Amino acid sequence: MELSAQMRKPTGLSGRRVLLADDDIELCQLISLYLEHEGFAVEAVHTGQEAVERALSGEHAIVVLDVMLPGMKGFEVLRYVRAQSRMPVLMLTARGDEQDRILGLEMGADDYLPKPFNPRELSARIDAILRRSRNDLTETRPAGAERIVVEDIELDKGGRMVRRAGEEVNLTTVEFDLLEEFLKSAGQVLPREEMVRNVLRREFSPFDRSIDTHVSNLRKKLGPTSDGLERIKGVRGIGYLYSLSRSSRGGQK
Repeated sequence: MELSAQMRKPTGLSGRRVLLADDDIELCQLISLYLEHEGFAVEAVHTGQEAVERALSGEHAIVVLDVMLPGMKGFEVLRYVRAQSRMPVLMLTARGDEQDRILGLEMGADDYLPKPFNPRELSARIDAILRRSRNDLTETRPAGAERIVVEDIELDKGGRMVRRAGEEVNLTTVEFDLLEEFLKSAGQVLPREEMVRNVLRREFSPFDRSIDTHVSNLRKKLGPTSDGLERIKGVRGIGYLYSLSRSSRGGQK
């Protein structure tokens, strides 16, 4: 697909403008009415081609993207968008289709919402994602901003960069924020509720497993510790623990 120079250079976030990409025209109308009542400006498109073109225009704050679109599936749209933009993306998936949710998050989606959904939940998810994105853009980071180093992992908050044993690890925005939480609490159990509140910026729901998918993706990208142990361990019924190597644990008081 040929993309114009303007499309390759999105102009960034534009307030509360939402791009809604779904081929269900009636659903788009209902969602648009609700979101506009909540203070959003909504533009709806109904094909994958339109979704790519409008998502990369730089005129929207976030795209709400259905997995099933005519002509070009939602995942293909997401791939085009992620290749050129960090614009937030919320995927709409079929209820119970866990593979779609995992794939979307692995490809760089910021969150997902299974259909059918409550419009109020959609509005809350969009607000949470936009708050996180605004923090990324507006947070002041002076030269030599905070670095967190735990064993072979180095997290540079100023450059939004992570290195493992000196090699850069490519993380999504959510994965980066999640790793920061883990490194700050290395060796301690992080409750799932706290992770959802601090990283996803929303209230915890016991039926929402998106934080677990983000943790799984982060675990795969980081690999095991230097002595071959699992780096991020699940603690049944509570949350997760970023484990330290035997040598580090031995040096702790």
